Amino acid sequence: MSDTSLQDDIDAATFEFTMGESDKAEALLREIVAEHPDSFGAWHALTEVCYAEQKYEGALEAAETAHRLCPEDIHINTSLSRIWVQRGDKDKAEHYGAQARMLSWKEELKSPPPEADNP
Repeated sequence: MSDTSLQDDIDAATFEFTMGESDKAEALLREIVAEHPDSFGAWHALTEVCYAEQKYEGALEAAETAHRLCPEDIHINTSLSRIWVQRGDKDKAEHYGAQARMLSWKEELKSPPPEADNP
């Protein structure tokens, strides 16, 4: 399967979720991650679908897999923070929240500052 068709499949599952078909979206995403266990995008989408459906154990498993694949992603660190809040672990929630903030700052530092207007 090409990257385009993999992304198309993730997008199709995401569409099902946005149309209120959460169970169908989750099933499609589970099929995708079974075929493509190294797909960060699929694992992250599965994280968000499970989280939205308050399936926090499934969300955590998917998020931890996505994090192993891409630990420097701001969004998965934010997702892990939200999941740990729901699970009641303040220390882990703060850890991942701090990671997300640091990654955000790193991104900001990579961007050149806006040029000052010289009248």
